[in-house]
Amino acid sequence: MYIQPGCAEPETLVEALIRRAPFVQDVEIVHMMTMGRADYVAPEMAGHFRHNAMFIGANVREAINEGRADYTPVYLSEIENLFESGAMAIDIALIEVSPPDSHGFCSFGVGVDTSLTAAKCAHYVVAQVNDQMPRTYGDSFIQVSDIDAVVESSRPLCEMKKPEITDLHVAIARNVAGLIEDGAVLQTGIGGIPDAVLPFLMDRKDLAVHSELVSDGVIPLIESGVLTGARKNFKPRKLILGFALGGKRLFDFVDNNPIFEFHPTAYTNDPGLIARNDNMVAINSALQIDLTGQVCSDSIGNQFYSGIGGQVDFLRGASRSKGGKPIIAISSTAKNGAISRIVPMLSPGAGVVTSRGLIRYVVTEYGVAYLHGKSIRERAKSLIEIAHPKFRDELYQYCETTKWLQRPPIAQTATAR
Repeated sequence: MYIQPGCAEPETLVEALIRRAPFVQDVEIVHMMTMGRADYVAPEMAGHFRHNAMFIGANVREAINEGRADYTPVYLSEIENLFESGAMAIDIALIEVSPPDSHGFCSFGVGVDTSLTAAKCAHYVVAQVNDQMPRTYGDSFIQVSDIDAVVESSRPLCEMKKPEITDLHVAIARNVAGLIEDGAVLQTGIGGIPDAVLPFLMDRKDLAVHSELVSDGVIPLIESGVLTGARKNFKPRKLILGFALGGKRLFDFVDNNPIFEFHPTAYTNDPGLIARNDNMVAINSALQIDLTGQVCSDSIGNQFYSGIGGQVDFLRGASRSKGGKPIIAISSTAKNGAISRIVPMLSPGAGVVTSRGLIRYVVTEYGVAYLHGKSIRERAKSLIEIAHPKFRDELYQYCETTKWLQRPPIAQTATAR
């Protein structure tokens, strides 16, 4: 059973599903990150439901790390192929759509993502038709005749809480913004750092968007005339996305707004299509990076935290783009400064999401390191320079032990004889 993710989660259908728990057995539930309740992962649901996450949200994280649910690491661009090939066959799809228009088409609204393809592949489609779901443009429609059962509802969509933007996020965002030029095409991931970047771009001209998602932060850029897409060479003047994560203001803004063009993530996250955008800037965050440039962004050690998502898709695409800039933005420390995120080696169990061969720009609050084409010695030196000062000595010590890098000699004052 597939459940539409994000802010388009069909909560009425999920609530009904939970009520059916005593009458069903061994139902596998698959989806990306959802914003609503996920009672199907509760301990008492064992034997009735088991969740398989393709991107881990906060509502299922504990269940996955306690072994009551599963995690499938997969590039966002390749999820739909699992449905189409039958490798992850969908029996039932639970979706949320707008009321049908005069031609019988319902819109997937704020969440086309992998849901349009899941509905096409499912044997049975149940749609929550919500009159509060925005009507959006692009490849975002399903015919009523392709829906097997309809449940009408009128309820607010799930909203994503705005991440708290700290002074640390602002410091990192300022360094990221320094890499973004007029006419750039933006992709931003989820979190405080990507959201903090957007306000620093109000003095740019003719920015554009090609991204798997957008948040509320794009609205001021559009309203102020900064985000126009006028210089965009692929799909000019269109803001390309797969889903919207935000609040009611964003939902109202995308409603019947032709500047937004929604597509399945197999399209938005196709590295070949991303690369067709000149000056593509992909901004993604991470949990840890080692001194060779390996990036972990889906786990903390062996504790799974989120997912691969679209990071690799967009870093690949931006790296092939003419004038492109693939960026990993990361705070230099975690746990209130207790540990360094730039480390000699990734923690035991940590997974490499972005390889050392793909990494380009790494940004912290202390500056920018460019790693492409650089040796291990050059990479280590550059990353140590943007690490927190209190951890730089131990990073140098590791490099001296491994013979990767020797600390620069301390200048001595010459004495007269």
